[in-house]
Amino acid sequence: MSRRVAPPRASRGFTLIEVLLAMVLLVAGLALAFATLSAATKTATRGEVLAQRSERERAVENFLRRRIAATRPVPFAFDPSTAVPQRFVGEPDRLRFVADLPDYLGQGGPYLHDFAIEADGDQTRIVLQLSMVLAGETIKDERPRPPEVLVDGLKSARFRYRSMDPQRGQLGEWQERWQQPEQLPMLVEVTLTDRDGRAWPPLVVSLPLATASGGGFVPEL
Repeated sequence: MSRRVAPPRASRGFTLIEVLLAMVLLVAGLALAFATLSAATKTATRGEVLAQRSERERAVENFLRRRIAATRPVPFAFDPSTAVPQRFVGEPDRLRFVADLPDYLGQGGPYLHDFAIEADGDQTRIVLQLSMVLAGETIKDERPRPPEVLVDGLKSARFRYRSMDPQRGQLGEWQERWQQPEQLPMLVEVTLTDRDGRAWPPLVVSLPLATASGGGFVPEL
């Protein structure tokens, strides 16, 4: 008896529903991958921005701290009406004092440090002007250089000052203006706010030589 050979079965193709379902799954997978990649990119970018902001803050604060802490009780001018030596002039938007300048910033020696808070359009910046001091007088440069911008892109900035209250034998209140230019305050506060309204970490600098100038009253124990 001869065997009957079964005819080959026709191959079954994909239905339209299966193709659409596969496309939907592919699109969903691509969307998920894109969202994950976008989130990772944003996280990396945000981390880089925060790192740059932190580095900027640290550099500015370290410079301000070192320069202010190096203040010396050396006069840079004399009041023409009272002949009182001007050793430290502090205002809310301006700060002037004498400190030795490191060699990497100039020729070294005592220099007047003039920090000023200026409006720059709708933003605020801090600039620094350096001038040599000799025998209690500020030497004017024949070709003065423009002030160096220390930090810009701020919303606000402010200086405040504090010293001992000899009557109470303790630290006095913060002052918007330093009222004793012949003496040094014990503490200087620098308050900075970014243009987005975020406040920088508080910066309070101690002046080690304040006692030598008569500004650091030591209470009796």
